[in-house]
Amino acid sequence: MSTACSLSTRKVYGLQRVCRVWGINRSTVYAQRRQTTLVLEPTTGLPARRGPKGPCSDEALVAQIRQLLADSPFHGEGHRNVWAQLRWAGVRTSKERVRRLMREQDLQAPGRTGHPHGPKAHDGVIITALPDLMWGTDGTTTITRDEGQAFVFVSVDHGNFECVGIHASASGNRFEALEPIRQGVRQHFGGYHQQVAIGLAVRHDHGSAYLADDFQRELNFLGIQSSPSFVRQPQGNGCAERFIRLLKENLLWVRTFDTIEQLRQALLAFKDLYNSRWILERHGYRTPSKVRHDLKESPIAEAAG
Repeated sequence: MSTACSLSTRKVYGLQRVCRVWGINRSTVYAQRRQTTLVLEPTTGLPARRGPKGPCSDEALVAQIRQLLADSPFHGEGHRNVWAQLRWAGVRTSKERVRRLMREQDLQAPGRTGHPHGPKAHDGVIITALPDLMWGTDGTTTITRDEGQAFVFVSVDHGNFECVGIHASASGNRFEALEPIRQGVRQHFGGYHQQVAIGLAVRHDHGSAYLADDFQRELNFLGIQSSPSFVRQPQGNGCAERFIRLLKENLLWVRTFDTIEQLRQALLAFKDLYNSRWILERHGYRTPSKVRHDLKESPIAEAAG
């Protein structure tokens, strides 16, 4: 009707005038026109992707994604990490295509919906420009078959998200909580003596082990600045919290251990595997060990030194 001509004026009626007379919205007409031109997938009935197909079909790409996930030493890798590893393997595709296929094939990592929060107490950034400027430390618990509950303590670098220390013990006291810090200081500062780690800050929560006098005095002895997060604001210690989630998903929730010593050895092995194999999107899909190596040799590091 909109393309018809008026007999009196010899002009086209137009879509705007026809919609006004009939009392319908033009957006409705446009939507109906679009539905008639959409190409649907024959299997799902959903709108198909426009444009030419790539050299790799969806079925072949899904097979490569499944193989990559099966070969990975980690559990729950997201579509970004999968996309990066596909590129390393010579498969060129888009992130959104990988995300769509993983969603359709139920291959995405499970996520928690969470709940709404009020205004954030931390509006700043806790990520540092270089390694060994701030470490985050935190703890969790797990169960062993023969010895019952075990405490797990970790320490994570805020610069490159590297695990600098990890420990398991039967007790969760302040001396056991210090062990990941001790490991990191020995490895990255070349010794363990007074004021050896000046310039380093340690972010921790308000747990009794971390606020204990012995813990704080040890930090002072090493020259480390204590940096407690705000009360009831775990995002202030987000690096350690995020690593503990990875640790649970890839080790503590998928394996069982007879003794605490067996758990401790598995934690040390996971630390080495994680630092050398886990890739980080915000660092250009590099591993924590690679990021440390590159940042230490960067102009920023030379200026800071």
